[in-house]
Amino acid sequence: MARLPPLNALRAFEAAARHLSFKRAADELHVTQAAISHQVKQLEAHLHLPLFRRSARGVKLTEAGQALLPVLCDAFDAIAATVDRLGETRNVGALTVSLRPYFAVKWLAPRLTRFWQAWPQIALRLNHTTKTASLRSDEVDIAVWWGTGDWPGVECERLLSCDLTPVCSPALVQGPYPLTSPWALRWHTLLHEETDEDWRRWLTLAGVADLKPRKQLFIDDTNVRLETALKGQGVALTGRAFVADDLAAGRLVAPFGIDLERYGYFLVYPKGALAQPRIKAFRDWIFEEAEPRPAKPKSAGRAAAGKARSSAS
Repeated sequence: MARLPPLNALRAFEAAARHLSFKRAADELHVTQAAISHQVKQLEAHLHLPLFRRSARGVKLTEAGQALLPVLCDAFDAIAATVDRLGETRNVGALTVSLRPYFAVKWLAPRLTRFWQAWPQIALRLNHTTKTASLRSDEVDIAVWWGTGDWPGVECERLLSCDLTPVCSPALVQGPYPLTSPWALRWHTLLHEETDEDWRRWLTLAGVADLKPRKQLFIDDTNVRLETALKGQGVALTGRAFVADDLAAGRLVAPFGIDLERYGYFLVYPKGALAQPRIKAFRDWIFEEAEPRPAKPKSAGRAAAGKARSSAS
């Protein structure tokens, strides 16, 4: 491996070449013009090549100097960018994130590997709770809350929209009290979260605000609530996006085409919190993950094979 020239000589040449002036390079590097001239001559001696043509009018780059300058500019820029990033993220410590258990299992967990790959120096602490955790007293740095985004005193950004609709097991639709209209819910158990507020809003939207269900069951964990619905023990109100696989497979059905809008998952953090690099890093990453990813196009080979199979059949 060839011995590299002294770093000071490379830095002096790069500054002088950018400015085409030894004086301006000296001003930038806070050294004397004679020091710049000495470092450049040292580099030329190392390379056994002239890098400048000197005249009474100033200096111009030789072909060797023109070849070397962009390489050094890119190298110094890369070094500076890396040093800046390390400076921003060193000693960032742990980041405590408050999450709903259902969101954590269904959405966040499959994506966490990408966060650790991008930010290995940030230690995540995931606080799973069905409550709206305080961003102050609970020592939470940032949170994902469920609702309509009406929370004063915090910064709140919509992460995922998730309109609510009733879902249930196919057994309830085909049973003795089929769910042919919202009024049929009076013969069934409504599965609530912490309160019956969401269901009351949906029933009002569906035109059956006075409906009294046969039974009401409160389950604050969405995972348990949906498992209860899957087993045919009630009708749950949930977002279509989070039960898309169950709906597609026929394990759940959405008997009514009525959705309660404005709901979703929101990223919530204290005002001014994005000034902290670890919080901003998580915020930027999670919004990148929330962007829809384009479907992978079918390869030409697979498409051709598919056509061949179709022709053969």
